[in-house]
Amino acid sequence: MTKQALPSLVKEYKILLNGRLEDSSDGERFDRKSPAHDVQVGTYPAATPEDMDSAVEAAKAAFDSGVWSEAPGTDRARALRKVAELIERDLEQLALIETLESGKPITQSRSEMEAVAELWWYAATLSQHAEGSVNTDLGSEYLGLSVREPVGVVGMITPWNFPLLIASQKLPFALAVGCTAVLKPSQLTPGTSLHLGELINEAGLPDGVVNVISGQGKIGARLTAHKKVDMVSFTGSTQVGHAVASSALADFKRVSLELGGKNPMVVMADADFEAAADAAVFGFTFNQGECCNSASRLLIHEDIADAFEQRVVELVGQVPVGDPLDPETKIGAIASEEQLARIEEMVQSGIDSGAALRCGGERLSTDVGRFYNTTVFTGVERDAEIAHEEIFGPVLSTIRFKDLDDALKLTNNSQYGLSAGIWTSDLDAGWAFARKAKVGTVWLNCWMDGFPELSFGGRKHSGIGRELGKHAIEEFTELKTVTARFGQREMWVPNS
Repeated sequence: MTKQALPSLVKEYKILLNGRLEDSSDGERFDRKSPAHDVQVGTYPAATPEDMDSAVEAAKAAFDSGVWSEAPGTDRARALRKVAELIERDLEQLALIETLESGKPITQSRSEMEAVAELWWYAATLSQHAEGSVNTDLGSEYLGLSVREPVGVVGMITPWNFPLLIASQKLPFALAVGCTAVLKPSQLTPGTSLHLGELINEAGLPDGVVNVISGQGKIGARLTAHKKVDMVSFTGSTQVGHAVASSALADFKRVSLELGGKNPMVVMADADFEAAADAAVFGFTFNQGECCNSASRLLIHEDIADAFEQRVVELVGQVPVGDPLDPETKIGAIASEEQLARIEEMVQSGIDSGAALRCGGERLSTDVGRFYNTTVFTGVERDAEIAHEEIFGPVLSTIRFKDLDDALKLTNNSQYGLSAGIWTSDLDAGWAFARKAKVGTVWLNCWMDGFPELSFGGRKHSGIGRELGKHAIEEFTELKTVTARFGQREMWVPNS
């Protein structure tokens, strides 16, 4: 495939507010430059706090009207399938927007848009399976029902690294069970979410059921604190997640948080050497390392550590870094100057700690854009900052271990608990690791393989709640108990 050209026109986006595509109420806008090309790629409404209030009011009115919350599951399923069809229709356009705004390779963006459509297709099936339960063993006079009801208005705040994919891990699942929503994407990469708003409008969802509002962080805070928001679903950093949870707790809102990770990939001595080495490189370079599931901690059995580290360094040198519009590129641009500064700070911390810098360690020299050389540290001490803190860049720390128990100790000795993986030909060892690793997801002889049918989420400082899979609808529903008695009631007050 040939390299894709930069678009000649800058797209002007609109927010989706109560079924209308609009500018912000005061007309203010903000721009985004491509982190790979330093050219403007979009202009977006800078919504006001009053716009956010209007979005929440619209979602609340739509929910209370019952037009969506009380609709049959089959009707909601049809609407979600229509959105999925439109996402597939606009796949190339969405992929280009994602690449231009985030800096990720275009081939990856295309794969992500395919995954986005799959999420909407899968969530549509759950519209017809949001079932409660019946208890008939309470005695002959009683019938007990557990009924699932939509939680109400859900405020959704999504990050810049996988903007449409993460929005689609939330929005269609909430819609499937009858919730209404206000979606606030990151100001760095709002384009695909705003385009999704256009598709939702085209699909004919009732006014106010979905509202997509772009702007700075202050309107996100307005959303989480709003009295008429019943639940907040947030994906982002642990630090911001803590603030979101505190804000929601003040009003006893339900909260779902998908936060950071410092995810270990464990390589046992009996692992498939080449497959594990390739996965290790993929694990920390995918999406430029700007991924909560990044395998930024590589734990290697001491018997193979020297050879394995050398192979990883060799493979890293073969991974193409460059223009994300080139289909040959596998590592693109760093999303922002702030993120680049964070990477540089953490790499310096690794150097200062005495770890061996085997490759990378500096910004890639280019005429335009911001790129970082893929970086590998070996000989990392277990208590070093780069062994514990999330970096969000193409930086790998390798640590050696003695046996499976030692690997598990390293895995669990972390404030995070998002994901972990193990490479081994001993399935007994792999299962033991999977059972004892204190994380939400374990990969056995694979890494970052994901499916809409399987739940995703973290433990400890990596978050609260689960997205995806059939359990996702539990996040967006309230369980109500209904107890019915039949026949004559035994009187409490004696008959006088």
